[in-house]
Amino acid sequence: MKNLTLFFLLMAFVANAQMMTPEQLAEHQLQGYNERNVTKFLEAYSDSVKVYMFPNKLMYQGKDKMKTGYEGMFSNMPDLNCTLKSRMVLGNTVIDEERVLFSKDRPVMEAIAIYKVAAGKIQEVYFISKE
Repeated sequence: MKNLTLFFLLMAFVANAQMMTPEQLAEHQLQGYNERNVTKFLEAYSDSVKVYMFPNKLMYQGKDKMKTGYEGMFSNMPDLNCTLKSRMVLGNTVIDEERVLFSKDRPVMEAIAIYKVAAGKIQEVYFISKE
């Protein structure tokens, strides 16, 4: 019985050690984005992630739809890069101010991304971009 209790305590410790903080999740997906690595990028997101144009226009839902869109973008935009200007973290919410380069012949887009985290994954994303 004692060994079983120790086993479960160890498993709980390992599970908690592997869970990323909201800030780590935001950073992980940013790294995947800049590496154009769709697998790494998607690791931070829940299977049912909802992506909105701020404040409440649902653009799409689900990691499968996210994968389809980002795979195409990653393979067709060799200049793609996102520079983090600032980051704020409050509890399970991360707010990133970003500069996104889609191609060298287009101006850089300024944007804000708001990530809402629950159960160890990004559940919702809200984008605000400068027109």
